[in-house]
Amino acid sequence: MSIIIIPKTHEDWIRERQNGIGASDAGTIMGVNPWKSNVDLWLEKTGQREPEDISDKPFVQYGKIAEAYIRGLFALDHPELTVMYESPYKIIQNEEYPWLFCTPDGELLREKINWKTEGIDGQRGGLEIKTTEIMHGGQWREWDGRIPDQYYCQVLHQMLATGWEFVYLCAQIKYTTRDGEKRAERRE
Repeated sequence: MSIIIIPKTHEDWIRERQNGIGASDAGTIMGVNPWKSNVDLWLEKTGQREPEDISDKPFVQYGKIAEAYIRGLFALDHPELTVMYESPYKIIQNEEYPWLFCTPDGELLREKINWKTEGIDGQRGGLEIKTTEIMHGGQWREWDGRIPDQYYCQVLHQMLATGWEFVYLCAQIKYTTRDGEKRAERRE
């Protein structure tokens, strides 16, 4: 079982995140986040340093706007799943360890018929959405038949926080070809 908290504002959500470890913190704690060290995160969580506010950065704004469209395309491509979304500030806490939480980009339900009970059972899961731009060849290696380590830690943390049985990671990857052509592809 989980505890659901839905802060009313972005500022309330940021304050609530100070009370524990969110899924986006997992890769940092494991030392695989290329943008922040685990020491920096510790300083933020203990109130010794203010987290950098990146909400006004163009790439963050793009990701926020694109998320709804990517979630919609995912739902169209996966009619076997019910895709649900409640709030950009929804926090799901682990009931036993409330400091362990996540803010989902989507929640999934995979229904199946239980022939023994003649009812419908469902597996609950999550949807994590990423938008990124590949700037050099080394970044492609992180996506070569796998997902980058920091995102893998994030989805594992989500499963631990929520009890979900599965998580889909859906990413839109933008890049420029050698010919200078701008392209994007979506991966799951």
